[in-house]
Amino acid sequence: MNNQGVLLISYGIFEKNFLEKIAREVAHEFLSPVHIEESHIDLSEFYDPMRRQYDGNKILKEIDSLPISQYIKKVGLFRVDLFIPILTYIFGQAALNGSSGIVSLYRLRNEQYGMKKDEILLLDRFRKVVIHELGHTFGLIHCHIPTCVMRSSTYVEDIDQKGHSLCIRCRTTLGLV
Repeated sequence: MNNQGVLLISYGIFEKNFLEKIAREVAHEFLSPVHIEESHIDLSEFYDPMRRQYDGNKILKEIDSLPISQYIKKVGLFRVDLFIPILTYIFGQAALNGSSGIVSLYRLRNEQYGMKKDEILLLDRFRKVVIHELGHTFGLIHCHIPTCVMRSSTYVEDIDQKGHSLCIRCRTTLGLV
Protein backbone atom coordinates (compact mmCIF):
# COMPACT_ATOMS: atom_id res chain seq x y z
CA MET A 1 0.00 0.00 0.00
CA ASN A 2 1.31 3.37 -0.89
CA ASN A 3 0.37 5.59 2.01
CA GLN A 4 1.82 7.73 4.71
CA GLY A 5 1.40 5.21 7.47
CA VAL A 6 -0.79 4.16 10.33
CA LEU A 7 -0.88 5.78 13.75
CA LEU A 8 -1.64 3.71 16.84
CA ILE A 9 -2.63 6.00 19.71
CA SER A 10 -2.55 4.47 23.18
CA TYR A 11 -5.05 5.83 25.67
CA GLY A 12 -4.24 4.13 28.92
CA ILE A 13 -1.27 2.22 30.18
CA PHE A 14 0.21 -0.26 27.72
CA GLU A 15 3.65 -1.80 27.95
CA LYS A 16 5.97 -0.35 25.33
CA ASN A 17 7.04 -3.82 24.21
CA PHE A 18 3.38 -4.85 23.79
CA LEU A 19 2.63 -1.84 21.57
CA GLU A 20 5.79 -2.35 19.54
CA LYS A 21 4.80 -5.94 18.79
CA ILE A 22 1.35 -4.79 17.66
CA ALA A 23 2.93 -2.10 15.48
CA ARG A 24 5.27 -4.63 13.83
CA GLU A 25 2.37 -6.98 13.07
CA VAL A 26 0.26 -4.17 11.60
CA ALA A 27 3.17 -2.92 9.49
CA HIS A 28 3.79 -6.44 8.20
CA GLU A 29 0.13 -7.05 7.38
CA PHE A 30 -0.54 -3.77 5.57
CA LEU A 31 2.98 -3.18 4.20
CA SER A 32 2.86 0.25 5.74
CA PRO A 33 4.86 2.20 8.30
CA VAL A 34 3.24 2.22 11.74
CA HIS A 35 3.85 4.82 14.42
CA ILE A 36 2.89 4.77 18.10
CA GLU A 37 1.88 7.76 20.19
CA GLU A 38 0.57 8.10 23.71
CA SER A 39 -2.29 10.45 24.40
CA HIS A 40 -5.05 11.14 26.88
CA ILE A 41 -8.72 12.03 26.67
CA ASP A 42 -11.20 12.37 29.48
CA LEU A 43 -13.27 9.24 29.06
CA SER A 44 -15.84 10.31 31.66
CA GLU A 45 -17.93 12.06 29.01
CA PHE A 46 -18.24 8.75 27.10
CA TYR A 47 -19.27 6.70 30.14
CA ASP A 48 -22.83 5.40 30.33
CA PRO A 49 -23.62 4.83 34.04
CA MET A 50 -26.68 2.70 33.23
CA ARG A 51 -24.57 0.25 31.24
CA ARG A 52 -21.33 0.83 33.18
CA GLN A 53 -19.55 0.91 29.83
CA TYR A 54 -18.12 3.44 27.40
CA ASP A 55 -19.92 4.45 24.21
CA GLY A 56 -17.83 3.23 21.28
CA ASN A 57 -19.68 5.41 18.76
CA LYS A 58 -18.87 8.58 20.67
CA ILE A 59 -15.25 7.58 21.29
CA LEU A 60 -14.78 6.69 17.61
CA LYS A 61 -16.21 10.08 16.64
CA GLU A 62 -13.76 11.78 19.03
CA ILE A 63 -10.78 9.84 17.62
CA ASP A 64 -11.95 10.60 14.10
CA SER A 65 -12.00 14.33 14.86
CA LEU A 66 -8.30 14.36 15.80
CA PRO A 67 -6.03 15.74 13.07
CA ILE A 68 -3.47 13.19 11.99
CA SER A 69 -1.57 15.12 9.32
CA GLN A 70 0.91 12.67 7.80
CA TYR A 71 -0.99 9.49 8.72
CA ILE A 72 -3.78 8.12 6.59
CA LYS A 73 -5.23 5.83 9.29
CA LYS A 74 -5.37 6.00 13.08
CA VAL A 75 -6.52 3.56 15.73
CA GLY A 76 -7.20 4.49 19.33
CA LEU A 77 -6.17 1.76 21.78
CA PHE A 78 -8.10 1.52 25.04
CA ARG A 79 -8.48 -0.61 28.16
CA VAL A 80 -12.16 0.10 28.93
CA ASP A 81 -15.39 -1.84 28.28
CA LEU A 82 -16.89 -0.56 25.02
CA PHE A 83 -20.42 -0.84 23.67
CA ILE A 84 -22.57 0.47 20.87
CA PRO A 85 -26.31 0.83 21.41
CA ILE A 86 -27.25 -2.25 19.38
CA LEU A 87 -24.67 -4.58 20.98
CA THR A 88 -23.91 -5.65 24.55
CA TYR A 89 -20.20 -5.00 24.00
CA ILE A 90 -17.63 -4.61 21.23
CA PHE A 91 -13.95 -5.47 20.91
CA GLY A 92 -13.40 -2.64 18.46
CA GLN A 93 -15.03 -0.49 15.85
CA ALA A 94 -14.04 1.41 12.72
CA ALA A 95 -15.54 3.56 10.03
CA LEU A 96 -15.73 1.64 6.73
CA ASN A 97 -13.44 3.44 4.30
CA GLY A 98 -12.81 5.97 7.04
CA SER A 99 -9.63 7.11 8.68
CA SER A 100 -10.24 5.89 12.23
CA GLY A 101 -10.85 2.90 14.44
CA ILE A 102 -10.86 2.00 18.12
CA VAL A 103 -9.90 -1.21 19.91
CA SER A 104 -10.11 -2.16 23.57
CA LEU A 105 -8.25 -4.81 25.54
CA TYR A 106 -11.02 -5.04 28.14
CA ARG A 107 -12.99 -8.02 26.80
CA LEU A 108 -9.90 -9.72 25.35
CA ARG A 109 -8.38 -10.57 28.73
CA ASN A 110 -8.79 -14.17 29.94
CA GLU A 111 -9.45 -12.87 33.46
CA GLN A 112 -12.69 -11.35 32.13
CA TYR A 113 -13.97 -14.91 31.67
CA GLY A 114 -12.67 -16.42 34.92
CA MET A 115 -9.63 -17.95 33.26
CA LYS A 116 -5.90 -17.70 34.01
CA LYS A 117 -4.05 -14.63 32.76
CA ASP A 118 -2.35 -15.27 29.40
CA GLU A 119 -0.31 -12.39 27.99
CA ILE A 120 0.58 -14.25 24.78
CA LEU A 121 -3.07 -14.96 24.01
CA LEU A 122 -3.97 -11.37 24.90
CA LEU A 123 -1.38 -10.03 22.44
CA ASP A 124 -2.66 -12.40 19.76
CA ARG A 125 -6.27 -11.34 20.27
CA PHE A 126 -5.40 -7.65 20.38
CA ARG A 127 -3.39 -7.72 17.16
CA LYS A 128 -6.23 -9.55 15.39
CA VAL A 129 -8.76 -6.91 16.44
CA VAL A 130 -6.43 -4.03 15.51
CA ILE A 131 -5.76 -5.55 12.07
CA HIS A 132 -9.49 -6.31 11.64
CA GLU A 133 -10.56 -2.74 12.43
CA LEU A 134 -7.84 -1.28 10.19
CA GLY A 135 -9.12 -3.59 7.44
CA HIS A 136 -12.50 -1.86 7.72
CA THR A 137 -10.86 1.57 7.40
CA PHE A 138 -9.25 0.35 4.18
CA GLY A 139 -12.67 -0.70 2.88
CA LEU A 140 -12.81 -4.40 3.76
CA ILE A 141 -16.12 -5.84 4.91
CA HIS A 142 -16.51 -9.03 6.94
CA CYS A 143 -15.07 -12.08 5.19
CA HIS A 144 -16.61 -15.55 5.22
CA ILE A 145 -13.29 -17.41 5.07
CA PRO A 146 -12.93 -18.96 8.55
CA THR A 147 -9.22 -18.22 8.97
CA CYS A 148 -9.33 -14.63 7.67
CA VAL A 149 -8.78 -11.92 10.27
CA MET A 150 -11.69 -10.03 8.66
CA ARG A 151 -14.15 -12.71 9.73
CA SER A 152 -16.72 -11.30 12.15
CA SER A 153 -16.12 -11.99 15.84
CA THR A 154 -19.02 -11.88 18.27
CA TYR A 155 -17.24 -13.75 21.05
CA VAL A 156 -13.61 -13.95 22.13
CA GLU A 157 -13.62 -17.61 21.03
CA ASP A 158 -14.34 -16.39 17.49
CA ILE A 159 -11.19 -14.29 17.64
CA ASP A 160 -9.19 -17.28 18.86
CA GLN A 161 -10.40 -19.46 15.98
CA LYS A 162 -9.43 -17.14 13.15
CA GLY A 163 -5.98 -16.34 11.90
CA HIS A 164 -4.11 -13.08 12.38
CA SER A 165 -3.72 -12.34 8.67
CA LEU A 166 -5.87 -11.25 5.78
CA CYS A 167 -6.86 -14.03 3.38
CA ILE A 168 -5.68 -13.93 -0.23
CA ARG A 169 -9.02 -12.47 -1.38
CA CYS A 170 -8.84 -9.60 1.12
CA ARG A 171 -5.16 -9.00 0.37
CA THR A 172 -5.96 -8.87 -3.34
CA THR A 173 -8.79 -6.39 -2.73
CA LEU A 174 -6.29 -4.10 -0.98
CA GLY A 175 -3.62 -4.59 -3.64
CA LEU A 176 -1.24 -6.29 -1.21
CA VAL A 177 -0.36 -9.24 -3.48
